[in-house]
Amino acid sequence: MAMAWTEDAAITAAARNPRARDKITSVDAIATVVERWRAAGQSVVLAHGVFDLLHMGHVRHLESAKAEGDLLVVTLTADRHVNKGPGRPVFPELLRAEMIAALECVDYVAISNWQSAEGVLRLIRPTVYVKGQDYAREAEDITGNIRRERELVESLGGRLVFTDDITFSSSSLINRHLDVHGSELTGYLGRLRDRDLLGEIMTGFEAIQDKRVLFVGEAIVDEYQYAVPMGKSAKENIIATRYEGREAFAGGVVAAANHVADFVAEVEIITVIGEEDPYDDLILETVKPNVKVRFLRRAGRPTTRKCRFVDPGHTRKLFEVYHFDETPLGVAEEDELCAMIRTSAPQADVVVVNDFGHGMMTPRAIRTVERTASFLAVNAQTNSANHGYNPVTRYERADYVCIDAPEARLALRDRFRDLGELIQGPLREQVACDHIVVTHGQNGCHTFSLDAGLGRVPAFTRKVVDTVGAGDAFLSVTSPLVAAGLPMELVGIVGNAVGALKVGIVGHRESVERVPLLKFLTALLK
Repeated sequence: MAMAWTEDAAITAAARNPRARDKITSVDAIATVVERWRAAGQSVVLAHGVFDLLHMGHVRHLESAKAEGDLLVVTLTADRHVNKGPGRPVFPELLRAEMIAALECVDYVAISNWQSAEGVLRLIRPTVYVKGQDYAREAEDITGNIRRERELVESLGGRLVFTDDITFSSSSLINRHLDVHGSELTGYLGRLRDRDLLGEIMTGFEAIQDKRVLFVGEAIVDEYQYAVPMGKSAKENIIATRYEGREAFAGGVVAAANHVADFVAEVEIITVIGEEDPYDDLILETVKPNVKVRFLRRAGRPTTRKCRFVDPGHTRKLFEVYHFDETPLGVAEEDELCAMIRTSAPQADVVVVNDFGHGMMTPRAIRTVERTASFLAVNAQTNSANHGYNPVTRYERADYVCIDAPEARLALRDRFRDLGELIQGPLREQVACDHIVVTHGQNGCHTFSLDAGLGRVPAFTRKVVDTVGAGDAFLSVTSPLVAAGLPMELVGIVGNAVGALKVGIVGHRESVERVPLLKFLTALLK
């Protein structure tokens, strides 16, 4: 966890360098200083960035920036807002501040607690805002930040300047020279760098941005009850806990649909909820603006709710309680569901089935979606409520299957044979599917396609906060990419990046979105 930024912390960080100590302060303090300089007719230059690994490109950039005015202020993105994927920044904000402050050309340094530079720009109102030459092509900026920052600077009476000197990529230097990924992933990425994989991936994302995706599956409320263990009860053989709070998330198919919403034009959900404790308000408040939900309401039953009791200190789950009725749909309910599928599936470019095995996907519903989907992606989940009763082999055909290794082994009743053999042999044959991914946690994922054969992509992070929904996020974002023809190795790379981002999120507080994912992939593949 990043340290909270204070002026005292800045002084501590810079204690070994007295000159640097005097330069590091808060953004508010700098804004006050800047006002005095501006009143004296002096010009103020602002440079903003992550500066994760200080190199000669940064030094030249900041020297050029100082030449644009009288006072050079450098603001650094706080650790929690560095959006370059798991493991970044390599150097925490206090060390980054001290490194920048050690440069003679820099007058003041501060940590910015805003996600972009816009908050800093409004406070400091620089005469000149300086960016590196690699930001000069505004159309190539996937975040859109440069355009917004330029417009803001100009509205405040300043101007945007791009320095033009030698450049290096901090991400490239980190990837090539620092062992931040582990030897296996470092070696794998090294073998990829001669290929324009990022360009191919970007083309894939462009190909799906106008697509319509339909999700079919159970809505699940994932409830987190935070409880701090206190010790053994004096009179019982149980652990006593202290209640700390509660969060309820719209999970299951709803969370899955939200993950892809930022990548495609339209998303529709067909799902089942109960008339008792429906949680429909939570679901409708949670879905993204381009997501439409169609409910099938089951009389006399609750919406499936999985209540996890969690130690908030390290997000460690203690145990969970299911609130649900897993009996299959009745005939009338099945008729209604199949009618919904027949109406919506032919209109979708991709149909994704999130089958959690809680009674919604009956054999008839499965046959209906198989007949009506032009491109069908399937995950059939194994969980504590359906162990052994919900194998992916219930589906006779699919265009893309994405399951985890235990689900694959359980579906094929094979605990020990090589996983690759199972994927390209009995799994492909039993489901009649030419595109398969089997995720394997810290071991990454196996990919298979009929044309490319079997492959494996290592995992992209070693830091896990919460695994809930990571596989669903992988399936959601990659399904339209498989439909668009992205090679399966690149599907595995994108999916592992999605999973790496998702395991850093508690529950479903946030969804995986386009800009953070592309920034992570860009940093990873440099």
